[in-house]
Amino acid sequence: MNTLTISWRNLWRNRRRTLITAASVFFAVIFALFFRSLQLGSYDMMFRNAIESYTGYVQVQQKDFWDEKIVDNTFHFDPELDEVISRDENVIATVPRFESFALASSGTLTKGVIVMGIDPEREKHLSGVSEKLVKYRLTPRVIETLRNDPEIPEKVLELTEYHENTSYTGSSRLQLDLGISDKEAPRLMPLIEQHSRFQNGHISLGEPGVWVGDQLSEYLKLGIGDTLVLIGQGYHATTAAGKYEIKGIVKIPLPDIDNKIVYLPLDVCQGLYNAPSNLTSLALHVRDNRDKAISSTLGRIRNELPSDLRVMEWKEMNEVMLSQIEADNKSGMIMIGILYLVIAFGVFGTVLMMTAERRREFGVLVAIGMQKRKLATVVTLEMFYVGFIGILAGSAVSIPAILYGVNHPLVFKGEFAKMFEEYGMEPVMAFQGIDYYFLWQIFIVSLMVLLAILYPVRKISGLKVVNALRA
Repeated sequence: MNTLTISWRNLWRNRRRTLITAASVFFAVIFALFFRSLQLGSYDMMFRNAIESYTGYVQVQQKDFWDEKIVDNTFHFDPELDEVISRDENVIATVPRFESFALASSGTLTKGVIVMGIDPEREKHLSGVSEKLVKYRLTPRVIETLRNDPEIPEKVLELTEYHENTSYTGSSRLQLDLGISDKEAPRLMPLIEQHSRFQNGHISLGEPGVWVGDQLSEYLKLGIGDTLVLIGQGYHATTAAGKYEIKGIVKIPLPDIDNKIVYLPLDVCQGLYNAPSNLTSLALHVRDNRDKAISSTLGRIRNELPSDLRVMEWKEMNEVMLSQIEADNKSGMIMIGILYLVIAFGVFGTVLMMTAERRREFGVLVAIGMQKRKLATVVTLEMFYVGFIGILAGSAVSIPAILYGVNHPLVFKGEFAKMFEEYGMEPVMAFQGIDYYFLWQIFIVSLMVLLAILYPVRKISGLKVVNALRA
């Protein structure tokens, strides 16, 4: 009988011991994969929210605009250049923008805001801001109406009061915040949607009108149909001032932007700042946003640009966020390291227990003529089998859980949601899909198992038969 067969059969002489040892590896794999996926997925979501809601992956700008964001550092929008850039193999569409700052006023309330001139149709390729229009809002009037509806349960009414004046861009988050189960949803959600539906309007080129961020509208106490006054500095130190009707309220997933963003039609914004046909940036909607593809795209587009323009990638435009996430990643790695340390002691503890329990067994085998080298080989193979079973089982459980988490991220509500928003983050934690990190975590856990094997091998090598038989 060969050594592989002996090792496999030996495992099942004591099923409890084998299962306990395999369970330590199993939970090590689950915890390592689960927490790393959650950490990387949350970072990826932050990047995508910032990039797709605001900067885009690639932008063409006037060479001095990024260092000094003033209206004088804009460039003339040349249709020929736009056509050349659009022909690039990785560019799906170009998205023209005019971005500046202004003082927004309503009555006695004022606030510094970002004014973003956009082409609503072309913007659908990048930020999809029209999809972020508020669809439902739990105003005091809505809550009072729901309270008079006998179909609405008391627990739901309590949650509506807790989320008073909260806005929603879709019904799924509304259902989650109100604690309505999927079983109750077909009965309750149509009623709630009917009462809380928020009527937004659209903006289009050539028609004065604005969309404002949800938090900004709350701060300025403005609603649909109200007038927003914008005052700033235009092209070549001219005065930029205008009054615009609010057509819609948008809810941006980044709170820091949501509380100070104003969207104007591109040509209206250019007129406000006395810079017709000028742009602050031409954002590019790309097919492949991986780093290698972005670098290749940058190289090709640079060759097509005149000397007064530059092309920037998302990393240059989000350096602060990158450094913050990198710092958080380092602290996260420390926490993961502590987790690994705890896991390693758990694995080692089960191996230590197994070795102590089998000391007499080892002594008997050596006493009847089994070589220590062969015994060490058998025990090593047993640990390989146990490790393989634990890793395989842990992966089998982790993969469906992670894939489910990718499509169903953790959405916080209540106090946790408010805490996230206070730090300028969307109250959501997403999971990263299966990627290279998956193999790394399995490798690290496998390394722990290999290091744990050294203990029983060392004990067998230094085994005193007489002492072992007395154990």
